[in-house]
Amino acid sequence: MTNQTIDIQLLKALSEADGIGGREKEVSRIVKAYTQPYVDDLFYDALGSLILVKKSTQKNAPKVMLSAHMDEVGFMVKEITDAGYLKLLPVGGWWGHVMPAQEMRVTTVSGEKFVGVIGSRAPHGMPTDEKNKVIPANRFYLDLGVASAEAAKDLGIAIGDMVTPHTMFREMNDPDFLLGKAWDDRVCVAACIEVMKNLASSELAVDVYFAATTQEEVGIRGARTAAHQIKPDLAIALDVTTAEDTLFDQGGLTLGGGTVLSVLDSLTIGNPGLVAKMEELAFEQQLSFRHDFMTVGGTDACNIHKAMKGIPAMTLSIPTRYMHSSRLVIHKEDYRQTIHLLCAFLNVLSASDIREFKESAGGFPSGD
Repeated sequence: MTNQTIDIQLLKALSEADGIGGREKEVSRIVKAYTQPYVDDLFYDALGSLILVKKSTQKNAPKVMLSAHMDEVGFMVKEITDAGYLKLLPVGGWWGHVMPAQEMRVTTVSGEKFVGVIGSRAPHGMPTDEKNKVIPANRFYLDLGVASAEAAKDLGIAIGDMVTPHTMFREMNDPDFLLGKAWDDRVCVAACIEVMKNLASSELAVDVYFAATTQEEVGIRGARTAAHQIKPDLAIALDVTTAEDTLFDQGGLTLGGGTVLSVLDSLTIGNPGLVAKMEELAFEQQLSFRHDFMTVGGTDACNIHKAMKGIPAMTLSIPTRYMHSSRLVIHKEDYRQTIHLLCAFLNVLSASDIREFKESAGGFPSGD
């Protein structure tokens, strides 16, 4: 186990904040408030990604990009019916089985919030084949408990408003287990904040750019624009991965076993030298780690590693139960060890290491 202190209030604030793709402002302001005291500079790109910078004491130091996305899966109001129901459009991937009768929260343009419930049907008399069908995510509606469209509009609700799960963060019966919404990817946003905080007084051989990115769940868009803004020499994406330690899914990653090194996913092959360096440091630091081969889905690393002339990149992951639902579960130890490993890596990273990472993928340093 590591000695990394857990800032519960940071995790609570990020989990409970609302921010679907293209609507991440509430989240970015939390990131800014927590991180600004520990960085040398910060700025936004035109898609709303927040980029925070820890400068090296060395001139012309290589740039390392850390990336974790702020957006969560959710919905957008696409229609207000005469009876006051809100028809919803999914923003990100949802499985219909997890949605009926869930509480959701509408955030208006002015920032006011109203809670409703996803409509469902009573099973009494329903044909068996109907019971077994998955409701398509684009057929869901929200019941606000109002009687007309006018009543909904009087609340300030309008077409295009953001709709997100109404889920309160909490430590579970074993307080190492944390329940909340949006752990995909707010737990990794929190981890990057802690890394920047821990590195604030360190003298590094690299400039560290933490990009809290937008619109990952709808096409990994913010990572692309942030990478072109930063022009990094090396990149590490942080994202969640699927835990397979429940009665539905067994035999894979478990909660509490340490950080996860992604060797590949469906959109990115991790730089082999970079993965090997992470393995070496994990052994040195006596940290637990696992490998992941995720054949479905991807992370910010997908669009970062293809930017400019190509960027050595990999993903560090934190296992998560019940991904893309209203309530997800993570473990404090995986969070702690991910922060520990990343801090250890950045404290020893040098320009020569980055050249070796490029060579490990078959490339050559500039001028060779």
